[in-house]
Amino acid sequence: MSLGTKNRQTQTAAQCREHLREVHKDKLVLVNEYIAELEGTGKTLDITLWSQFTDSKDVKADTFARLDAHFENWLNPA
Repeated sequence: MSLGTKNRQTQTAAQCREHLREVHKDKLVLVNEYIAELEGTGKTLDITLWSQFTDSKDVKADTFARLDAHFENWLNPA
C-alpha cells in the first residue's frame, strides 16, 4: 500500500471522528464507544473501516451524511 493511500485513510478516519465528536457533542461517551467498536482498539485497530462511508468522488457532505445515518442506526437499531 502506498504512503498516499495510508495518509488518505488516516485523514479520512480523523475527519470522521472529528465530525462525530463535533456534531454529537451531547452524546460524546456514546460517540467514543461507537468509534472504538467500529475501528477496534490496540492490535485490532483498523482505520480502513471508515472508508465504508466514502465514495469515489470523496464528497465530504455525502460521507458525513452516511456516517451520521450509520451512527443513528447504531444508537437506535430497528
